[in-house]
Amino acid sequence: MSCNYADGLSKYENKGILGVAEIFDAPEAVEEKCEQLAKMMLASKHIVVHTGAGISTSAGIPDFRGPKGVWTLEERGEKPAVNISFDEAIPTRTHMALKALVATGHVQYIVSQNIDGLHLRSGLDREHLSELHGNMFIEVCTKCRRQYVRNSPAPTVGKKATGNVCPGTGAGRACRAGKLIDNILDWEHDLPENDLQLAFMHSAMADLNICLGTTLQIVPSGDLPLKNLKHGGQLVICNLQPTKHDKKAGMKISTFVDAVLEKVAKRLGVEIPEFLPEDDPTKRDSYTVQWNITCSMVKKLEKRYDKMIQEKAKLKKRSSSTTKDEDRAELKRNNKKLKNEDLDEETNKVLENA
Repeated sequence: MSCNYADGLSKYENKGILGVAEIFDAPEAVEEKCEQLAKMMLASKHIVVHTGAGISTSAGIPDFRGPKGVWTLEERGEKPAVNISFDEAIPTRTHMALKALVATGHVQYIVSQNIDGLHLRSGLDREHLSELHGNMFIEVCTKCRRQYVRNSPAPTVGKKATGNVCPGTGAGRACRAGKLIDNILDWEHDLPENDLQLAFMHSAMADLNICLGTTLQIVPSGDLPLKNLKHGGQLVICNLQPTKHDKKAGMKISTFVDAVLEKVAKRLGVEIPEFLPEDDPTKRDSYTVQWNITCSMVKKLEKRYDKMIQEKAKLKKRSSSTTKDEDRAELKRNNKKLKNEDLDEETNKVLENA
């Protein structure tokens, strides 16, 4: 069952604000906002989408903090009524729409907090995805650091040994039997460096950051969508519950994310494909597909990021080195352990009274 993932994590008391009532925009407001979002996307050159558990609920995987979320019900001693296994779930309309929007050049990058592997299974390429909290269908070698796609969910969570051995070779030599571990983060773990670096740089470079199905309570993931604001970028949030960054967003859409993506894709002239099992890497033999972010991918984006910082600095008549140092210092600060951010008193009141 998919909520067994949460059961496998270590005990952690500060799980954020839970069970806040959902809000739905009127149908006519949804249409108007989706029209506006499509226009914003057409006017943007670099769009990053940030995804949370809310994009997978229509696949039968419960979220965490919603009215029927895993942790919301946990406080009552209950379990979600709808909860299928990770390998039985299939990518939703949102997952498939995002794959299509990336393929057509409307979206440049996706940053995900989800561990369910549905972005991978949709056929989305690794070069367009940061998985900040891990992936149930990935194992990592403790020696050579290669990541491999499994054809079933890992039997462990929290970077524990799965009992398997690395089959990898490189430069003509075998890895010499490095041990494989799952790559699911527990609360005390640092975020994966390459995923975080790419997520930070893409988020800062974005003309438009779009958040789907997340209350943005986990840091540093939840703060990444704000990184473009000081560079003149925009933020749009689509979530049924209030989020801690609603006041910073240029627009908030309160309805199901599948509906939003379908309406926006239609307005952009993008056809959403059906999920095809033959495109799912987890349906191939285990360990035949690698899922690595290469150093060349990071270095390539760093050049673009540095150029963007220099150009923004010139526009603001500021020292490019000072601006770049500030952002690099911020990136270093962001490379910290997964945790819930202590919300300020005003935000707590907004969420509690929503």
